[in-house]
Amino acid sequence: MAEEKKRTRRANGESAIYFGKDGRWHARVPMGYKDDGTPYRRHLTRPTRKDLVEEVRRLEKQRDEGSARQPGKPWTVEKWLWHWVENIAKPVVSENTYAGYEVAVRVHLVPGVGKHRIDRLEPEHLESLYRRMQKNGSKPATAHQAHRTIRTALGEAVRRGHAAKNAAALAKPPRIEEEEAEVEPYSLEEVQRLLIEVNKRRNNARWMLALALGLRQGETLGLRWSDVDLDNEYLKLRRNRLRPKYRHGCPEASPCGRAAAGYCPNRVQVRRETKNTKSRAGRRAVPLPGPLVAMLRQHAEVQERERKAAGNLWVESDYVFTKPLGGPLSPNTDYHDWKRLLEDAGVRDARLHDARHTAATVLMLLGVPDRVIDQIMGWEPGTSARMRARYLHVPDAMLKDVARKIAEAIWGSPETPPVDKNQDNEV
Repeated sequence: MAEEKKRTRRANGESAIYFGKDGRWHARVPMGYKDDGTPYRRHLTRPTRKDLVEEVRRLEKQRDEGSARQPGKPWTVEKWLWHWVENIAKPVVSENTYAGYEVAVRVHLVPGVGKHRIDRLEPEHLESLYRRMQKNGSKPATAHQAHRTIRTALGEAVRRGHAAKNAAALAKPPRIEEEEAEVEPYSLEEVQRLLIEVNKRRNNARWMLALALGLRQGETLGLRWSDVDLDNEYLKLRRNRLRPKYRHGCPEASPCGRAAAGYCPNRVQVRRETKNTKSRAGRRAVPLPGPLVAMLRQHAEVQERERKAAGNLWVESDYVFTKPLGGPLSPNTDYHDWKRLLEDAGVRDARLHDARHTAATVLMLLGVPDRVIDQIMGWEPGTSARMRARYLHVPDAMLKDVARKIAEAIWGSPETPPVDKNQDNEV
């Protein structure tokens, strides 16, 4: 059938559909205009007219909704992910969030699906990647991190017209099983044993802020004296300490030979020390118990003596907890100090973050109202119920007490056996 005779137009007069000399149906779909003002059309070909019309309608719908891919060389997944993470995400997210994105892109996504075009990436490609990751030893949570990263990146690509769909929004990430081991907060006896050992150590108030008030590690290490009001017995939390990140500072002509930049003798820190608390709930005032006020007063005096003894070697800062010569504490050093504290106190090993679970549970046992617990812990109103369910643990002793009360209510107290009113209970 001659091409000229078979040329037709859609009813709206926009897309041209015709039968070609190659025996296939073709269409030219107007998609708008390029940046230079010239019209841009997409050429399609399908074996049947029915298939072609369906594809034309799909493209026209994308064009009318503004979700169609713009003209130009298609982005590969690799090219888009690196452009997105460095030029779009990095300027607007926190350093920790960027670091998570960068690792997911570099280690998992680019090697796994980087060669695909973003407009041809399918959910099945991603699901296959997640299975390979787990087969190679990655945890489901790691696959979830990669999934969240590419879902966010492709969402931006769709908004900008570089892809018609977000394949990651359709893909099913692996299921994350709940941890079988329930977090067990420290008992009051264990906290008291820790307190005895804490009093022997430098920066002793640092650990009691975690155990008594549930401050996060970043909040405690980012605390400055200007945030502490000992006279009125409260402190304000405004910022978080970030994990240091370094680059090599040695000249290219004579590299230090250290693989990790953090061990370079001339290392240069490339990440700021602290960041402001990202949520309104995180920026909060926390009351200080009297003994903790006394510990902080004593800590201030010790720090002043250290400053005078160090002289010119002291690194001046306003941090409450510092190194022996001043300057902020490293989160990594703080973590290892916690582990040594547990060992020296003869207390079972646990994460530093478990001290936060302990503090939250103690607040519950003391009958502190939920709203006050939320403020002390820094939980957002919309997520506070979920966070309480996660952090507040009911001790066995409390459960046993509840069981005793139920028994007394139903069966009576052990001293008073239940009476059957329908029988003669006299002996």
